[in-house]
Amino acid sequence: MAGRIEDYALIGDMQTAALVCRDGTVDWLCLPRFDSHAVFAGLLGTEEHGFWRLGPAHGSEAGPPHANRRTYRGDSLVLESEWDTPRGTVRVTDFMPPRDGAPQLVRIVEGVSGRVPMRSALRMRFSYGRIVPWVHKVDGRTVAVAGPDSVWLDTSTETYGKNLTTYSDFTVAPGDRIAFTISWEPSHKQPPPLHDPEGALEATEDFWREWVAQCTYHGPYREAVVRSLITLKALTYAPTGGIVAAPTTSLPEDIGGSRNWDYRFTWLRDAAITLSSLLRTGYREEARAWREWLLRAVAGDPENLQIMYGIAGERELGESELDWLPGYEGSQPVRVGNGAAHQLQLDVYGEVTEALHLAHMTGLSRNDHASLLQLKLIRHLETHWDQPDEGIWEVRGPRRHFVHSKVMAWVAVDRTIKLIESGDADGPLEKWREMRDDIHRDVCEKGYDPERNTFTQSYGSKELDASLLLIPQMGFLPPDDKRVVGTIEAIQRELSTPDGFVLRYPTEGENAGVDGLEGDEGAFLACSFWLADDLAMIGRVDEARELFEKLLSLRNDLGLLAEEWDPRLQRQVGNFPQAFSHVPLIDTALRLTASGAYGG
Repeated sequence: MAGRIEDYALIGDMQTAALVCRDGTVDWLCLPRFDSHAVFAGLLGTEEHGFWRLGPAHGSEAGPPHANRRTYRGDSLVLESEWDTPRGTVRVTDFMPPRDGAPQLVRIVEGVSGRVPMRSALRMRFSYGRIVPWVHKVDGRTVAVAGPDSVWLDTSTETYGKNLTTYSDFTVAPGDRIAFTISWEPSHKQPPPLHDPEGALEATEDFWREWVAQCTYHGPYREAVVRSLITLKALTYAPTGGIVAAPTTSLPEDIGGSRNWDYRFTWLRDAAITLSSLLRTGYREEARAWREWLLRAVAGDPENLQIMYGIAGERELGESELDWLPGYEGSQPVRVGNGAAHQLQLDVYGEVTEALHLAHMTGLSRNDHASLLQLKLIRHLETHWDQPDEGIWEVRGPRRHFVHSKVMAWVAVDRTIKLIESGDADGPLEKWREMRDDIHRDVCEKGYDPERNTFTQSYGSKELDASLLLIPQMGFLPPDDKRVVGTIEAIQRELSTPDGFVLRYPTEGENAGVDGLEGDEGAFLACSFWLADDLAMIGRVDEARELFEKLLSLRNDLGLLAEEWDPRLQRQVGNFPQAFSHVPLIDTALRLTASGAYGG
């Protein structure tokens, strides 16, 4: 049985990622890319759908024992887990080396004290747990083959097969180090070369140490910020610069419900805000790579801008359901692909333009093609900004005039005007200044409820929406504007949970089904960070700090966050780890640090 979402650790090589549970089980791994079929899909099913457990041999009726301690080794993505057993203490080090050839997952067992019996149980299942591969030995190596895929297991210990699972039983004493490595290779090619696990460990640590050294943030929340930055880097597909929203699919927003989506793609919105956080903390190379990815993905067709693409820029992300998987804790359906790819979401024009603007302002080398794309996006908005859309939350109900979408259209025009005013692009300034004023006036007249002194989710509605918290952060109105303060306070009253966290929008009572979906969801962590940010902006810094530090306490023991927090079950829910949660964590930490709003 899969663990709780917060029981998992992330390891990865910036092309794919694995989730490792507290009991030493890898329950999720897609090979060779984030969006490939899973080899271990036990996270969304049972052990029959693939897993790799490595830990002390003797568990209990309740299952294999959880590690007594686990941590990342320094500022890296190298995971260390330790078990204290009646026979001694053992450590397992898990990591995926930054790729130079075949993708690898390396697990090194080290004896710390005593003599500890250990077991490795490896059950590979291809195509998300549906296909049992042909497992056999080749020159002393174990290989699993099915169709186009092959996965090779290398270890110095003896292995044997039983019940369609590959086992290894061994004992470690102090100083013993026994390595296990799996590598993926197309089945029609030669076997991957044998690698040096210890050398790979040293190289992996060196990579992360050098990367983290570029971080320019040295404030009081450095541990949380650096762990979030490492997580965002791990979600970046190195060959192209595309950034996935999360490395998982169908982890539920509502346990047992149907709000289960595939997040292994590059949302323009998520990638753009991720880029902004990386730029603010000193990471320009990632910004340059993402800008190149954007130009390739959009190509010469900004009129048909999609809200998301594949990690290499693919446009077709057709959604389907895997009916052989029972889902995480019975949450069905399990989906792959994402049918929201072709929705109209006007806010992405603003997020993309804001990211390009920030890259320009932070000294990233000029790219004429990026400037040309920005101008084309605004020309498209000239005739489309006043249309209804599906909005930031990808509702599957009818299109509406979402206030946040209009605000972000304003941002797109405003940042492009600034680009022209700087002399780095040419465009119809007066025409676009008028357009910017028109959008601003339209939002303030149609998206604001003067009786309640708050902006609303959409024109003519009474509902609130947490995306309205971005109004002051985007510069649409100053933080001390009474309409901004009123909106912040209204969201606190009407969208906050008893713990003070924030819902995206109401989904219960008369608002049930407002997004075209059944069921409810938890508090949205990004929105909760936005509230902390806004509170700091309007001078309520003590309250902002209190909320921020409460949010930090929701992270798991390794500093990782999913998409949402279920206040009823007191647990993380949604895909994990989630870029859209870690980005505002960084942004709010930067704001609180700049304002001096922290304890100690």
